[in-house]
Amino acid sequence: MSAPSDELDELEKRSPSLLLERLHIREFRNLGRVDVEPAPRINVIAGNNGQGKTSLLEAIYFAATSRSFRTHRLAELVRHGAPIASARARFVERRDALQPLAREQTAAVENKRCVVRIDGNRPPSLASFATRSPVVAFHAEELALSTGPASARRTLLDRLALFMDPQSADHRARYAQALRARHELLHRGGGAQAQASAELDAFEALCALHGAALTRAREAAVQALAPELTHAFARIAAPNLTLAARYAPGGSGDAEQAREALREQRRRDAHRPSAGFGPHRDDLLLELDGHPARVVASQGQHRALTLALKAAETAAIASVRGVEPILLLDDVSSELDPDRTAALFMFLGMARGQVFLTTTRRDLIVTPGVPSSERRDFHVEGGAVG
Repeated sequence: MSAPSDELDELEKRSPSLLLERLHIREFRNLGRVDVEPAPRINVIAGNNGQGKTSLLEAIYFAATSRSFRTHRLAELVRHGAPIASARARFVERRDALQPLAREQTAAVENKRCVVRIDGNRPPSLASFATRSPVVAFHAEELALSTGPASARRTLLDRLALFMDPQSADHRARYAQALRARHELLHRGGGAQAQASAELDAFEALCALHGAALTRAREAAVQALAPELTHAFARIAAPNLTLAARYAPGGSGDAEQAREALREQRRRDAHRPSAGFGPHRDDLLLELDGHPARVVASQGQHRALTLALKAAETAAIASVRGVEPILLLDDVSSELDPDRTAALFMFLGMARGQVFLTTTRRDLIVTPGVPSSERRDFHVEGGAVG
């Protein structure tokens, strides 16, 4: 896979402001004991399927965020038969003329619990840990960002909102908890009883308070994402196509309005699988030349749109956080044709951060504009990295 020379020249000239210098993985998925010293720009992780390539990217993501981009079940991260899984990363952050700042972030799974440390100390919150060293992952499941359910697009907005308003994660969790409690009360059929009605009032007040805060956070995220998305899509896809993104809220940013709407919909919500009002119904609407992208976009345009969404997410986080996120690209060489290759390298040309990518075909990843000191190639086989 060769890339347009101007894109690689652009890639070569940039110096990443956030670097992963060392990574130590222990008993993570099928990776037993792995120590890696990446290159500052391009890191190609090659090997056959099922050998541990994606697990290596997942370990980077875990060390930076305390989460996995593949599962919500932490127990799945622990190698079979091991008591603990851990990923420890040394990050170095550079800002203008200031001295580089180095830190060590560790995330571990023990007894199905996640334990995190920054330089050996507990961070004030998981949100502060997850926003310290930003990473953006692009994997197979995200190819459905433009065509799949709204939940994937909400997750994208929530990742960006976390950097813009770290409290948004707490609002999202509290909203979901209160909404579940309201749902259970309604489905028990006790809404007419005085005590149950008082409980409904209390849970709806919580839904309204935290739901309105979440709505405002997502709206701000869309405002930050939309111009970056328009710019990225114009570069990656056909320049004569116009992409627009707008927020379609399922709730309201006004807590009082939200509370009234929930009260009015009690009877109908008692017979629904979920509430008909609230940010759990939010969506990010994508339109090509004024038409829904889900309906009119070709397969190639959907792939370009997905890449543009990831490029926009990366740029928006960089603007908020002040450093370029590390980019994790999983299985980039699958089903690549010339158009997809051009779109991918246009995407890489827009990336200013350190890049890790996995592939089953190392020979396809040709980067003539990147000096050997800026690129490292790793081979993964049977959970060992060489």
